[in-house]
Amino acid sequence: MKFASLGSGSEGNALLIASVSQTKPTHLLLDCGFGLREAERRLARLGVEPSSLSGILVTHEHSDHIGGVFKLARRYRLPVWLSHGTLQAVPRDDTVGVDLQVCRDGEAFSVGDLEMTPYTVPHDAREPLQYVAHDGHRKLGVLTDVGQSTPYLVEVLSGCDALLLEFNHDSEMLARSMYPPWLRARISGPLGHLSNAEAAGLLAAIDKRKLRTLVAAHLSQKNNTPARVREAIGAVTGGEFEPIIAHQDEGFGWLHC
Repeated sequence: MKFASLGSGSEGNALLIASVSQTKPTHLLLDCGFGLREAERRLARLGVEPSSLSGILVTHEHSDHIGGVFKLARRYRLPVWLSHGTLQAVPRDDTVGVDLQVCRDGEAFSVGDLEMTPYTVPHDAREPLQYVAHDGHRKLGVLTDVGQSTPYLVEVLSGCDALLLEFNHDSEMLARSMYPPWLRARISGPLGHLSNAEAAGLLAAIDKRKLRTLVAAHLSQKNNTPARVREAIGAVTGGEFEPIIAHQDEGFGWLHC
């Protein structure tokens, strides 16, 4: 299994997850917060034709994750998986002509060579999900857009071979930012986004015996820096992991689990 990012941050998110079958590999897109043409351009950068996608999985209804999902799905006749709550939060006109598949917390489903398991997370959306991917050999955990660590998240993400984990903001930088108080409270609240310290604490708690690849994602461009992320990770792992940083513009290239 391999994965790559089209971009990660408040201006748009999309993650490609692919099997490595020699005959007909499965390509799934997790979220698409980019416009149609921009999504096509970023897919081409990774060597993937939109028509080769097996479908799109949605985490939640915020525009930086869902903004381009239905246009892309409609043009290329792709099925879309999402929670019932997310579906209810989306304008009905957006989904006309799209093959919609409702998925639920803990109920795994297969798409080609990949098994996807959705799981619920604390975030200020209608029924947000994140996903764990498995190809029969390796396990990839994905967790962004979450306000706090919970025992359930620790359980779900333990034993991953690769992990993409939100390191959204540095608490000190956010507190000094020009953001209005209500926005600072939303970001740092229990239904907001993980701070570096909170994400590092979750990383410390999970079973990392199989973990080989760590990606720090959804960094705030104004309230975080890669150096602070690396420092937070090093503090709880003793330098065991050198994280890959997912960028808003470039995302990151293909990584193997």
